[in-house]
Amino acid sequence: MPYAIKATGIINSQRQLLLDESLPFFYPKRVRVIVFFTEDSEIEKEWIESAASNPAFDFLNAPEEDIYTLTDGKEFHD
Repeated sequence: MPYAIKATGIINSQRQLLLDESLPFFYPKRVRVIVFFTEDSEIEKEWIESAASNPAFDFLNAPEEDIYTLTDGKEFHD
């Protein structure tokens, strides 16, 4: 049964992922990895700038897409 483990680590100069802690299993096992970069990552800034200037999202500027106001919904406090 699939499950997820949250872990932190670094990517070294050889582009290898090094985890800060050991994983909770002790045998060879294939895994699927998703890498989230920290907020100060240059890659994240480039991705956001690229997405913001991508013409594929131009339709969001159309008046008919502006369907929400500041009074819609309820405040969320976490």
